[in-house]
Amino acid sequence: MPAISPAELEARLRLHLIPELGPQRLRKLISAFPDASSAMSVPASAWRALGLPSVCAEARRSPQVRERAAEALGWLEASHHRLLMWDDPDYPALLAELSDAPPLLFVEGDSALLELPQLAMVGSRRASLGGLDNARAFARSLAGAGFVITSGLALGIDGAAHQGALDAGGRTVAVLGTGLCRLYPHRHKTLAADIVAGGGALVSELPLDCAPHASNFPRRNRIISGLSLGVLVVEASPSSGSLITARLAAEQGREVYAIPGSIHHPGARGCHQLIRQGAALVECVEDVLQALRGWQQVTAENIPVSSESAPVHPFITELRAAPLSSEALALALDQPLGQVLGELTELEVQGLIACENGRWTVLGQSGHY
Repeated sequence: MPAISPAELEARLRLHLIPELGPQRLRKLISAFPDASSAMSVPASAWRALGLPSVCAEARRSPQVRERAAEALGWLEASHHRLLMWDDPDYPALLAELSDAPPLLFVEGDSALLELPQLAMVGSRRASLGGLDNARAFARSLAGAGFVITSGLALGIDGAAHQGALDAGGRTVAVLGTGLCRLYPHRHKTLAADIVAGGGALVSELPLDCAPHASNFPRRNRIISGLSLGVLVVEASPSSGSLITARLAAEQGREVYAIPGSIHHPGARGCHQLIRQGAALVECVEDVLQALRGWQQVTAENIPVSSESAPVHPFITELRAAPLSSEALALALDQPLGQVLGELTELEVQGLIACENGRWTVLGQSGHY
């Protein structure tokens, strides 16, 4: 952050803690005065003249706001904690393009990651086994290719994407819909710690002590897409919040990608809807890399490519078209049910397929002998 006085830093934090001052109002306020300290000291009438609610001017001197700002200053004393302001030269350039870019970002971990090429991966919280495996597999490959994997730390696809990047020794950014001192969901506290320990970062525009609130997650989604070159939707229903992220990405001029699935799987319908609306259909990692080939930091040579000559198990070929029950698979392949059950068990032990709700589905992009 630029060299600013302690008083100016405290003034910015106090202004940020006023709930009614969203990103655009806060920018408007700061632009009207030489600095945040000046904005804090002018009469309330000057705020009202800018069209700001009276409650905003009254809240700036609240003891609670002052106390929370002091706590934030204490948090910033840790070496791996950072505050990026809109006038900081290290503020992410892609995010700065947004008309509603966050005036302030709290970062735990490596803030330099926010300037590296990022690909957002999002999807359903209630993902299928196949969807989770796809998220991990794509994240592993894309992280290995040089992308920072960005997501929202949610259960389901988000968590699998973060974990896939870590498994590849890559780095990942988690954008939270809560304050960094109120990690949510609690089940991902260990994952959040692993992200930071692995050289990644946790990011939030919200006050450090901000608890989960439904209205904050769409705000978070614009940051996920705003930081990234593109958004890959792995699996989502038509009502999924992931489609909000995809819409925001399109409005921001980012690329939108979607992985298709079975017409019988509700979690694939959101992706199919996106594809009908113009999202790029993705079947393999190379589909994403080809669209972003211009970025020198991303090298397709790092992607592990399966041998063309490796034979694909006929069960895998059939199940890639659509999940099937054991009986339906035996009928489709004209094989005895007992033989099919035996081979299905072997493939399941190898981690290539899984049975979900009575139907067999392929895990990830595997399937070679």
